[in-house]
Amino acid sequence: MTGDHYFSTEPSTAEQRREIEFSVAGRDYRFSSAGGVFSAARLDAGTAVLLRKADLPDAAEPGPLLDIGCGYGPIACVLATEAPAATVWAVDVNARARQLTVVNAERSGVAERVRVSAPDDVPGEVSFTQIWSNPPIRIGKDELHELLARWLPRLAPGGTAWLVVARHLGGDSLARWLVEQGWQVDRHASQKGYRVLRVTHP
Repeated sequence: MTGDHYFSTEPSTAEQRREIEFSVAGRDYRFSSAGGVFSAARLDAGTAVLLRKADLPDAAEPGPLLDIGCGYGPIACVLATEAPAATVWAVDVNARARQLTVVNAERSGVAERVRVSAPDDVPGEVSFTQIWSNPPIRIGKDELHELLARWLPRLAPGGTAWLVVARHLGGDSLARWLVEQGWQVDRHASQKGYRVLRVTHP
């Protein structure tokens, strides 16, 4: 891919900070966002569906948890809020997104348990009890498959990965591909044109 995208490592788009408010599981959140990151003007509809329809971790969830493509941090911060015993790794290639996730984790009172990282900086020995992602579909099918093939094998035995993908952007074909790779895939929910996929070890 060429040009400046939310999956650029160093966005050249003007930062233009803004505030985003949303509620999840009865809690209100107020985050900082900026140009050059994913869904900079609002909570993405797919992310909203994922956080509404997937099974959020309970307070006893030990983690560690992983948010792939964290953007400015809504999923990671919600997970850390809901699971106060867990560490959450928030991973993104976009340096501006990572900076915003640090800011928003501090605002949410979970900064000590949200580890913001570039993909290559996550220690190889860490496995995850849960993986969450609104994956960057627009990087292309091959790149998306490579991304998931990199991270899903780090799901701990008995763990669960939650993915949200728009149906018209290939949600059903992605589910079939995951099954072909040996994963157990359940279409957990559908809402507003999005599929919420529950992915587990067979």
